[in-house]
Amino acid sequence: MHILAISGSLRTASANTSLLRAVARLAPTDVVVTFYDGLDDLPHFSPERDVANAPSSVSKLRAQLRDADAVLICTPEYAHGIPGVLKNMLDWIVSSGEFVGKPTCVISAATDGSYAHASLTETLFMLSAHIVEGASLVVSFVRTKIDAEGHITDAQTTVALQTVISALVGAVQLNHPATSHG
Repeated sequence: MHILAISGSLRTASANTSLLRAVARLAPTDVVVTFYDGLDDLPHFSPERDVANAPSSVSKLRAQLRDADAVLICTPEYAHGIPGVLKNMLDWIVSSGEFVGKPTCVISAATDGSYAHASLTETLFMLSAHIVEGASLVVSFVRTKIDAEGHITDAQTTVALQTVISALVGAVQLNHPATSHG
């Protein structure tokens, strides 16, 4: 099983990326988690650029989404919404449809996180992503739950992340039993 992990943060020491790494460590051994690293390479979205020969960074993103059995997104919250670079990425997917029916997990990690969570969930709903029940999480005051090396220090957060990955893996296995190895 292949899960594509997308951090909505470009920061090197991002708490959101740290959470994604923690989820990857909690995933079953037969699950491969790949980290999307092209968020900063995407050009600004324009419908005039969204043609058959889309920019190569967009084509790469679309291919990675198509190849993934599920998607795991973790976003910070900026000005009560998701970061512009993440919204830009999602805009590139509107016309191509890679999220249609795709099992998707939404994690928001910030001081609050609820506004970004609602914003991201609404956008993914519009893209027809399958937001998996139980694979949705808001991690408020995230900086108090991660140490300087990016390790989770809060037992409740670790349990919540385990629940998220289990729900996402379970949804993929339910919809595509052939991807289940156990």
